[in-house]
Amino acid sequence: MRIYEINDEESRYPVGILIYYERAKAFIVELEEYLDEWTAPLLFTKYVKEGIYTIPREDSLLWVKERVIPSSRQNIGSILSEHGLKAYDEMRFLELSKGKCSHDSLYIRKIDELPEYAAARASRNLKDCIPLDDNMLLCFFCDGSVKKVNLRHFAAMKGVDKVLYNDELYMSCMVGPGGYSATFNDSIDIPAALLYSYKDSIPFNTADFIAFVQRGLSDTAESCNILECSRQNLSYMTSHTRLMPVKKNVKGSLYMKGDVVSNRW
Repeated sequence: MRIYEINDEESRYPVGILIYYERAKAFIVELEEYLDEWTAPLLFTKYVKEGIYTIPREDSLLWVKERVIPSSRQNIGSILSEHGLKAYDEMRFLELSKGKCSHDSLYIRKIDELPEYAAARASRNLKDCIPLDDNMLLCFFCDGSVKKVNLRHFAAMKGVDKVLYNDELYMSCMVGPGGYSATFNDSIDIPAALLYSYKDSIPFNTADFIAFVQRGLSDTAESCNILECSRQNLSYMTSHTRLMPVKKNVKGSLYMKGDVVSNRW
């Protein structure tokens, strides 16, 4: 994960941060909460007007693409060669330009840690998300809270109607990069903040627990397959606390699938 502060050269105030997950090639923009529709970047004014300051990855990527050379540029091959790049890379071009463009006075600079406001929001991100029966999602959040959320509550969101009527698509549910969303087929996202704000409290039952065990845990072989690595690599990750098993024996281990997937980012 790389973190960049987004600053305004004219006002000299930070606007927010840009988070980049290298392995997933995913971007998330976190805006400062003192912004309003007049001071927020133009692309994000619709979110700020609704009091939303964590920008979904789709629009975060659009913001990045507005500020870099497009992959469709006629002489893109020569540009890549000039900068020593073997393939098109939005983040590399963004770094080269420091995030500057002609549309505004914003620029980026690399920082080492999340600001307090972003870290506080991240505590409400997803740690795991398990699809249960009857379109219910079992959501585990980074602050330790657990919610059972009815997916039908979000039926009006783009793409969710397809999830509700397609079992294969529904069962593809996993945690998106950084825990900022529950994602289906890595293309239809429901922000973690919306899932966290879900108020209804529904108790667990035996069927829910069985579904969690079946779908939320990953054994050694499946974990190696998800991470595309060997058992030796998995053992190395475990010994260096990058991945902690929930149950371990001489024949193999069980892991939270969300922890396994997070090592792909």
